[in-house]
Amino acid sequence: MSENNGMSLSARILIGMAVGALIGIVINQFFTDVGWINTYIVDGALYAMGKIFIASLQMLVVPLVLVSLICGVSSLQDSSKLGRMGLKTVGLYLLTTAIAVAIAIFAAHLIGPGVGANFPPVEFAAKEAPPLIDTLINLVPKNPINAMAEGKMLQIIVFAVLFGLAITQAGEKGQKVSEFFQNMNEVIMKMVTIIMAIAPYGVFALIARLMATTGLESILPLAKYFFLLVAVLIFHGAVTYTLLLKFLAKLDPIKFLKKMRAVQLFAFSTASSGATIPVSMETVTKRLGVKNSIASFTVPLGATINMDGTAMMQGVATVFIAQVYMIDLSMVQYLTIILTAVLASIGTAAVPGVGLITLTMVLQQVGLPVQGIALIIGVDRILDMVRTSVNVTGDAAVSCIVAKGEGDFDMDIFNDPDAGLAFEEVDLPDGEQA
Repeated sequence: MSENNGMSLSARILIGMAVGALIGIVINQFFTDVGWINTYIVDGALYAMGKIFIASLQMLVVPLVLVSLICGVSSLQDSSKLGRMGLKTVGLYLLTTAIAVAIAIFAAHLIGPGVGANFPPVEFAAKEAPPLIDTLINLVPKNPINAMAEGKMLQIIVFAVLFGLAITQAGEKGQKVSEFFQNMNEVIMKMVTIIMAIAPYGVFALIARLMATTGLESILPLAKYFFLLVAVLIFHGAVTYTLLLKFLAKLDPIKFLKKMRAVQLFAFSTASSGATIPVSMETVTKRLGVKNSIASFTVPLGATINMDGTAMMQGVATVFIAQVYMIDLSMVQYLTIILTAVLASIGTAAVPGVGLITLTMVLQQVGLPVQGIALIIGVDRILDMVRTSVNVTGDAAVSCIVAKGEGDFDMDIFNDPDAGLAFEEVDLPDGEQA
């Protein structure tokens, strides 16, 4: 371990989560009727702290993705490598999503979380998902500045790739532009480390307010569904990805998981793969050894289209809803669920509340009542946190596999337990450790 006596980022975030959960549960159990606590603490201080933390992360996402991806593409000597890398990345993301939903369906069919359940009639207003063809058309930004302002990640990726390719073909002048973006990338990465100083406090506020407003009692009616989904999510994150790393990239999965703790905790607390991009990028490059030319493409793309956790939710939820309504699903319908969930991971990538929207699509495809979604909404916010942790783990695993296959992977960094620890041991402005 590092000689630095300061506590690691992972440990500080974990402490923030634990203290936040404890305080939130206490408020939920004993102080829900105390007006000033709800007004000034839950909906005041905790709400503001959490929102500021999320906003500070989101502030970095667009400039980080844009600049990092331009640097990565412009550093490629062989332009054909970009196409090869893209096919590998998308192929692996779709493969892991298909595996995820297949595991979820099998487990749900085996355990039967909805068998014998007795829920009152519920209503749910389904939002319509955009057609896949519209998503493909909208890949190309009409106005790149507008795409950046609205955070349309796929459009930003397309623009950054084209811009990076143009730099490589612009000769000496292009080289000067490339140097500017390389310097800019270093500055943005330094901003990431600065934001890390407030991470434990932001995580504390997010978890405290969630537990204060949600409470543990919301889980009890759906305990079987809740814990089954958590179990398959953990299985996928701990087994599927590690097997792929072991056999496709010949990497030690234990070292990988140890170095991913900070990213997973960030994703869990924010429930947003997009907001976690700055932490994912820093960890994948500085802690795991993936070269920026690969990570700058695979990580933002994964945060946009890789939704293994969401696919698992769709698998378990579909079987659960079918069992609640006592509807038997055929093998063809199970295969339809898998196919629809995989395609939906791309087709609705940029839609807010994507999990419930894509679940609507899946239910409609197999003829199940959409109003059944209302049964699981109560616990979906907590489960979304676990799903996001799985998603970012998949982003990093695919990044490592692609980088290893392309020869852009630093084994010395991966094998060094102290590599990148400077990122996890952030100095506060006054020189004291966070």
